[in-house]
Amino acid sequence: MNAMKAFIFLALCLSLSFAAFAEDQKLCPIMAGSEIDVNEVAQYKGKEVYMCCATCVTAWELNPDYYAVAAMSIESEKPPLPQLEGVELPESKLMKQRFCPIRRTVIVCPESPSIEYRGKTVYFFRSSDIRRWNRDPEGNLEKARKAGLLPQFDEEKEERDESAG
Repeated sequence: MNAMKAFIFLALCLSLSFAAFAEDQKLCPIMAGSEIDVNEVAQYKGKEVYMCCATCVTAWELNPDYYAVAAMSIESEKPPLPQLEGVELPESKLMKQRFCPIRRTVIVCPESPSIEYRGKTVYFFRSSDIRRWNRDPEGNLEKARKAGLLPQFDEEKEERDESAG
């Protein structure tokens, strides 16, 4: 009976420690704005990082250093990943394009699916996003540029403006 009480006590303590970090981290570091699910967890330098879904856990595992740096670079009142404060992050150069042009609040990384379009690399969160892009590439490009999601194409516009002026 004592062993059962000890097990229950240990399980309660562990669940409270998960809940404590989950209380600090509110949002998924990949799907910006999405609330975390405490059952979707990835590890980073000995810390638990909570995601909103299994898809984000899989994405995180493609390049955890990049996603950690990208998430911590987001300006907000509270750090997006408070459990990583004080953790030494690598010197990762972030891409100009931070978000998927189809899923506009989802962060992409260099390992994300990509295509070449007009001589520029465009990154997507999932391969299915490429199919959606290809249905209307010009329309999607225009929408994404207006939303500020494809800065690599702004250079093209600046070059045209300079040559015209």
